[in-house]
Amino acid sequence: MSPLLTGFAFGGSGTTKATVSSTTGSPTIDTTSRVGKTIYKFTGSGTITIGTAGTCEILVVGGGGSGAGGSTGSGGGGAGGYVYLTTAYLASGSQTVTVGAGGAATSGTFGYNGTLSFISPYVALNGGGGNGTSATRSGASGGGANPTGSGVTSLLSAQGNDGGGASGSSGGGGGGASAVGGAGALNTGGNGGAGSANSITGTSVTYAGGGGGNGNTTQGSGGSGGGGAGGLTGVSGTANTGGGGGGGGAGNNGGAGGSGIVIVVVG
Repeated sequence: MSPLLTGFAFGGSGTTKATVSSTTGSPTIDTTSRVGKTIYKFTGSGTITIGTAGTCEILVVGGGGSGAGGSTGSGGGGAGGYVYLTTAYLASGSQTVTVGAGGAATSGTFGYNGTLSFISPYVALNGGGGNGTSATRSGASGGGANPTGSGVTSLLSAQGNDGGGASGSSGGGGGGASAVGGAGALNTGGNGGAGSANSITGTSVTYAGGGGGNGNTTQGSGGSGGGGAGGLTGVSGTANTGGGGGGGGAGNNGGAGGSGIVIVVVG
């Protein structure tokens, strides 16, 4: 399933370019990295006021899920959902921007789900918490709150991929934006699924990698795009990438999920 959605707009003629009159929440505003463009990068929630309704470019990534913990073989957390549009339509007026939080670190047998990111009408779903039960120990899906490894498809696009299952008492990796999580193998945790690279800011950055699974002897690596590796204590996903947290070992925490991000480009 492809997590990429491009060239799609809600409403409007699709020819008028949106303008921005003000923001709150202290986004980074960059007028130099892309010629003729202004980049509004929200790493925390706020608002953006659209002066002229029209089209723009957006990237929305949800918060990643945390890895499971508490027992050897815990699954990694799924990456947050990934939505990228080259021609998105934003209505005039003040628009709420919500940047999703990553799931909290836990020693529980189920990691916590992240929370969604949002700029109306575009929603990036949350990553699911990793599964640490003896039955499956699977990684979670990216882009949905499902700790048993099933992918989630939204009305807008397929936003993530399945997590890997467990094998040999080793946890699977969480699903990423562009790839499924790896399955656990004998004594080896599954790797987190790879995220997706994006140059909306003028520099290529990879987002929404899945967390690695915990293994008896060899830990699963985090997926490219901020996924945390499995470990005795799982490594947390990277902030503002939507990366999933790595699975933790017996009596220890899985890694927290990485927070999401919202980027709007006008001009």
